[in-house]
Amino acid sequence: MIILKSKSEIAEMREAGRIVARVHGAMREMIKPGVTTAELNARAEEIIRGANAVPSFLGYPHTGQNDFPASICASINSELVHGIPSKQRWLEPGDIISIDVGATYKGWVGDGAWTYAVGEIDEESQHLLEATEGALWAGIAQARAGNRLSDISRAVQSYVETRKFSVVREYTGHGVGRRMHEEPQVLNFVPQGAGRGPRLQAGMTFAIEPMVNAGARHTRVLSDGWTVVTADGKRCAHFEHSVAITDGEPEVLTAS
Repeated sequence: MIILKSKSEIAEMREAGRIVARVHGAMREMIKPGVTTAELNARAEEIIRGANAVPSFLGYPHTGQNDFPASICASINSELVHGIPSKQRWLEPGDIISIDVGATYKGWVGDGAWTYAVGEIDEESQHLLEATEGALWAGIAQARAGNRLSDISRAVQSYVETRKFSVVREYTGHGVGRRMHEEPQVLNFVPQGAGRGPRLQAGMTFAIEPMVNAGARHTRVLSDGWTVVTADGKRCAHFEHSVAITDGEPEVLTAS
């Protein structure tokens, strides 16, 4: 069931989104060669807790069995999502790094990811980042009342594939609100034979998050049980915003 939010509830989500945006602003300033992903994680947690929020990712899914041990996901080069920050992971010139941030404020979740260049990067990596960010905005443009959920998915897939990159199938966007993962799944592609999906209504809130590979679309999970990497070892990118469907333009809740 897709949970509709009232205007007052979306206002609370807006505050959670602003905290996420504040973290990304700090990450943008910190990311440079020689910085460790543990340092990025510590600064992100400091900002989140300083805003009277809690890191949504820390301890997820709270089962006591391999819960996520950090406040952000930091995924470098061929790591797609769920990379675990470490004191032993230094950023190097030419890397790309995806930072995924979740903050829960007064019970409402903001969720947003961005992939950053570490200094100068090669031409293919630059095109990959541009294609993935462009796909995010193409999907957001379709997040309008009256459209179908698949309109978002189709826009993302078309944008990526016309630029000769691959859309990851195994990981998707999702509803967001009181919980980090709510219904529905927001696919970044349209499965063959699938229907158009539910009609979008004001009050729906989604995390739209294209995940794109430079090579083939396939992925695998490392032995830590979290870090997702490309199966062929090529680079990948991940961009995400939390978005509210309104009676007019889509509202990006995690915009800076």
